[in-house]
Amino acid sequence: MKNSACFFGIFISVFVFSQTKSVKKIPVKNGVKTAVKKISEPKPNPDLVVINQEVPVLIPQKRDEKFGYINQKGKFIVQPEYHIAVFFAEDCNLLASPNEKIRKYGTKNYGTVEKDLISYRIDKAGKRVYQYKSSDLGKCKVEFKKQQYQAYILNGFYGIIEPSQFVNAADYRQYQIYPQYEYLHIMEGDDVSNPMIVASQNDMFGVIDVHNKVVIPFEYTNIKRNFSWKLGKMFEVTKDGTNYYYIDSSNKAY
Repeated sequence: MKNSACFFGIFISVFVFSQTKSVKKIPVKNGVKTAVKKISEPKPNPDLVVINQEVPVLIPQKRDEKFGYINQKGKFIVQPEYHIAVFFAEDCNLLASPNEKIRKYGTKNYGTVEKDLISYRIDKAGKRVYQYKSSDLGKCKVEFKKQQYQAYILNGFYGIIEPSQFVNAADYRQYQIYPQYEYLHIMEGDDVSNPMIVASQNDMFGVIDVHNKVVIPFEYTNIKRNFSWKLGKMFEVTKDGTNYYYIDSSNKAY
């Protein structure tokens, strides 16, 4: 019995040992590595500094009778060589173009300029990426946004009324701003409940809001009534009647 147990123990040891030796590691084959091409994102342009979030990173600027674009620090990023340069904004004619390939040039990533009677779209590096062609232009969808307020003249002076609430001109309480200015113009913008209003007082121009609060002091000989507020949240002003430049709503000049 003792010999049998000894023999059985030896048998088990040999069996385990033989199994251990028979287990071979199967080499893992290296799979074919697929080259993954990293899509490099465009590096941000360090010249497109943002000091004021409310105004564009590129602002039209005139020098020697030609227009280019400056950044918010006043540095020319697009050199002045154009007869016309407007804020970078959408162009609905290009967005609705029958040519799908050029619709992207209608986005606000591009600005419109004109040189030698030829109009272009440029990118923020100043590169001309598209030349306007009549065949590329689609039709803009007419979007009419009714103004909440309007100018009102009484005894030769301008004020502001809200037409839906205005009934009796003899009741001064019905005026949003009682007529007291030489001139008023409500600038077009996205917020019809709080528009910016170009006003004239003592032959000087400034900007007020619908609560008659002065936003821009009356220190300019003219403020253009154009789309600068709607497109760029800026006003195009002059103090000498000749040289125009842009200011923001804090009266900072660019």
